[in-house]
Amino acid sequence: MAASTAVSGVSDGVLSPLGRRLGVLLSSERVIGDLRHYFGIGVPPGGMPFTGSRFEHLAGGGDRPEVADRITAEDLVAVQTLSVTVPAPVALDILEGRLGARLSGLLQAIPRDTDMADAEAAVVADGSPADQAWHLLCDQHGVNWVIAGKILARKRPRLLPVYDRVVRCAVGRPPSFWLALHTALREDGAALHHQLLELRQAAGLPETVSALRVCDVAVWMNHRAVGHACP
Repeated sequence: MAASTAVSGVSDGVLSPLGRRLGVLLSSERVIGDLRHYFGIGVPPGGMPFTGSRFEHLAGGGDRPEVADRITAEDLVAVQTLSVTVPAPVALDILEGRLGARLSGLLQAIPRDTDMADAEAAVVADGSPADQAWHLLCDQHGVNWVIAGKILARKRPRLLPVYDRVVRCAVGRPPSFWLALHTALREDGAALHHQLLELRQAAGLPETVSALRVCDVAVWMNHRAVGHACP
């Protein structure tokens, strides 16, 4: 059953495994309510949205033009709203050292105003500037794949997804999550991408919440509600 009569589902054509799984999760009756709850839409007085609702909006966002190609202190705080922390030595190297300069050089080569569904696969493929930035972060002591992904999602929220253990538990472990998600968003006439935009509108979320973030939050909230234990 669709989440809302205003939100269309993805067709039952030939879809990738991730596309089929996301289509099912995003068609849950609870998805719009979950999105509104997470982002604090219609929260009663005294109620609090999830801290992650500030991830993309803190200090105006990590992809605003004047800071899009460097990681700022605000970006590191924003990542904390998603329950991870960049180790202090790494944070200092990002803000004041060579690591920050190297990451800035890579960020300059990653599109800022492109949705994953509109990007070529090469933009998120192995060896791309985005992939190099992810590996560079993962090479730092105390930075794992979850932290690295969340930092990059803050800088390129339309192109690079938040991907953590809960989402991985919910949708599986493709060899490359970025490429698998890219395929899922583009197949069947980009039906999944359009479904995410419709969910955003139906939930009353601002356009500054990307389609990727709608997907992440919907999957995360659904899996959290089900109560699966994720390794």
